[in-house]
Order: sequence, then C-alpha cells, then structure tokens
Amino acid sequence: MSKLSVLVVDDERDILEYINDQLTAEGYEVTTLDDPKQALERIRVEIFHIVMLDLMMPAMSGLELLAQIREVDDDIAVIILTGHPRFETAQTAIQYDVSAYIQKPSSAQEFRDTIARIIKRKGIVLRSDGDVLNNMGRRIRDLRRERQLTLRQLSRRTNLSVSLLSQIERAESAASVSSLVKVAAALDVRIPDLFEGQVEPQR
Repeated sequence: MSKLSVLVVDDERDILEYINDQLTAEGYEVTTLDDPKQALERIRVEIFHIVMLDLMMPAMSGLELLAQIREVDDDIAVIILTGHPRFETAQTAIQYDVSAYIQKPSSAQEFRDTIARIIKRKGIVLRSDGDVLNNMGRRIRDLRRERQLTLRQLSRRTNLSVSLLSQIERAESAASVSSLVKVAAALDVRIPDLFEGQVEPQR
C-alpha cells in the first residue's frame, strides 16, 4: 500500500467534502461517512491508517465511536474534530490515545501538518515495494562504485552470481535476507545502510 488511507466520519456533508478535497489533493486515499454507525464495520474489514472523527454527531458521539474503535483496533491513529472544544472531552480523548485534537474549521495546512506528525510518530510506511527495491538497488550500486568494485568483484566477495547482483541493483529481483547479509558484509556497512541513511563502516 503506497497511499495513506484516511477514514473521515462527520454528520456534516460540507465538512466531509472540504476535508475530502484537501486530503485527496495531498494524494491520500479518503473514505467519508456521514453515519458513525457504519464506521466500525468499515474499520473491521478495511485498512485505514488514520480515522478522523467529529466529536458531536446526533446518531453517536465521536467519543462513543472512539471507545468502540479501540475495542477493535488499539493502534489506529485517531484525530478528533470538533467545533466546540471542551477540557472534559479533550481529557477523555487522551485516555483513548487520540493522536490529535483539531478545532473546526481548520486550514488545509493544519491538516497536512497534523497528518505529517502522525505519520512520523506512528512510523507509517507509505512506499511501495517497487520504491523500496529501486532505492535499495540504487544504494547498493552507489556503495559498490564508491568502493571501486565491479559486479564481478562483488560477486567474488559475496559468493553470489553476477546475474543476481545485477538484478538486485536494477530492482528486477528482491534480495533474500542471506543475500543482504553477504552484500552488507562485502561493502562493510550495516544492513540498514543498504536502504538509506548515512553509511558508517562497521566497527
């Protein structure tokens, strides 16, 4: 899954449309519901990274729905939306491990900043498998060239075929764990360095 999936629950259609427009423009996959009773079933059967809940809804309050969501999923990030912030409701929301508390109306920038913080804090991975393979292949190739090694020389060091190493560098084949261990050792780096980050020689 390469897109952030967001479920927005609010009984006001204009609010749903506004949030949908803002988040869709950011490239997120957005599902909107104006009936909170439908939300729990959707969360049971679908994967959402973030749920946005309106606090005040006639059929069911956001806090009531939040309590039910936590019985099903205690990890999903939840953002509470409210036009009437109160200390008591904020306290209750915190007890249910709410990720953010946003007062309506909110700017598009506030939504972006809040979601960015949640993605970072939750460690949500949005890159596709293809992106991971491309980045890793490019990283291995760059490290090999920095060390002035040919594919044949790396093959000799790792006991992996030139063909396989070439396929890994071109993101045409996924490297096994054992292959990554051999490549990292041959390049004198840690396995995480094959994906990204500053390269430090092993001690």
